[in-house]
Amino acid sequence: MRIRNVVLSTALLTLTLMPAQSAFGVSKETIQLQTQVQQLQDQMTQMKQSFDERMGVMRNLLEQSTDNMNKVTQGVDALTRTLQQQQQESGNRTDQVSSQIQSLHDSVDELKARVAALSKKLDDMAQQGQNMNAGAVPNGGGVAPTTGPVAPPQPAAPPADVLYNNALRDYNSAKYDLANGEFGDFMKFYADNDLAGNAQFYIADIEYRQGNFDAAVKDYDKVLEQYPGGNKAPAAQLKKGFALLELGQRDAGVRELRSLVNRYPRSIEAQQARDRLARLSPGAGTTKKKPS
Repeated sequence: MRIRNVVLSTALLTLTLMPAQSAFGVSKETIQLQTQVQQLQDQMTQMKQSFDERMGVMRNLLEQSTDNMNKVTQGVDALTRTLQQQQQESGNRTDQVSSQIQSLHDSVDELKARVAALSKKLDDMAQQGQNMNAGAVPNGGGVAPTTGPVAPPQPAAPPADVLYNNALRDYNSAKYDLANGEFGDFMKFYADNDLAGNAQFYIADIEYRQGNFDAAVKDYDKVLEQYPGGNKAPAAQLKKGFALLELGQRDAGVRELRSLVNRYPRSIEAQQARDRLARLSPGAGTTKKKPS
């Protein structure tokens, strides 16, 4: 009986202690889970801090790269402006050189006109001397001089040198309408004169300066066709090419300038043509060599 009571007591004590042990086991697992969760939170915090630090570094690198790109862009823009300015200055210098060359040609033309006038005066003086040596023929043959209606004297054209020099002076003074009429008179009376090609060129050049490019092209063609060996032929072909470009005929203008370079490769006009072709498009001023 006593043993039975001991057994029952032991069983009751065991049943009593079992919930406590189960509760203790559950509490321990909860603590472990909480510990693991806390560790995960700590790791997440560390990862977030590391991510934020890396994002900060990347943001700084991105800002630096953006600044560098802006600096490079500004440098490229500045270089582009410098190149454009140099190209414009080069074009202006080319135009200035062209004007200086034109003035030089004008001076040479004026000198030629004076030499031609002096030569003509010498010829006239020589002719007068011959007439004086021949003497007057006496009217002693009893033949009365014939009489009849006398035609009114026709107004004589000014001497070639005077007319040309006046026209050239008015051209250089920008009196284009007056100069155009004078050069036109020169071509009317002295089409076979050595300066006729020059006069025809200035007629075309006045039209070019006044913006009448269609007429200028036709009159430049007259210089090239009627006076191909004249000293104004290269200038006429150059200005014809410029006039075609002004008319929007790019292909025709480029062909004319390239033809000038091929015909007069060492002339100053050829260099001006190369400069203009280079300004139109890189490489346009060079001619392709034929394969050997």
